[in-house]
Amino acid sequence: MKDFLPVLKILLRFLVTYIVFVMLYQFYLNHYEAQVVDPFTRWVARQVAFLQDFFGFSTHLVDSMKLHSVLFQTNGKFTTRMVEGCNAISVAILFAAFIFAFYRGAKTFLYASAGLIMLHILNVFRITLLNIIYLKYPQYEKMGHDYLFPAIIYGGVIVLWLIWIQFFALKKAGNA
Repeated sequence: MKDFLPVLKILLRFLVTYIVFVMLYQFYLNHYEAQVVDPFTRWVARQVAFLQDFFGFSTHLVDSMKLHSVLFQTNGKFTTRMVEGCNAISVAILFAAFIFAFYRGAKTFLYASAGLIMLHILNVFRITLLNIIYLKYPQYEKMGHDYLFPAIIYGGVIVLWLIWIQFFALKKAGNA
């Protein structure tokens, strides 16, 4: 049993961190049930609209209380809609829980913060590209939404996890 103690500690840290973050996020979401979307989701939608405008795709955001979504109207055409699940918070929680499971002092907080920023930027670009595909290449909508773009965000998480494990978590204290 002594051999499994380090693994059990990692698993316990992961589970506790994940559960606490999920509960905090649900508490946050409960405050915005009567609104179209929560403020973070709206913030992400605004960033996507800004980026699309920057790339020459005029974008207007339209609230839909019926769908609890912010609709992207790109170049006059409705492309996609932004729902709470598109803000990548659930992915960020999973990422952070894994990083904190392999806690290594202050650098854990630094790496988690940098990783969360990188995942956020990746997510904004991901949604922007998805809207462009919906507008320019509608025949690839399903493949893009269901396969390609989840692979981008989860692939980003996996790459960041591998970097954390390889270069930080498994380093001996004397080698760091």
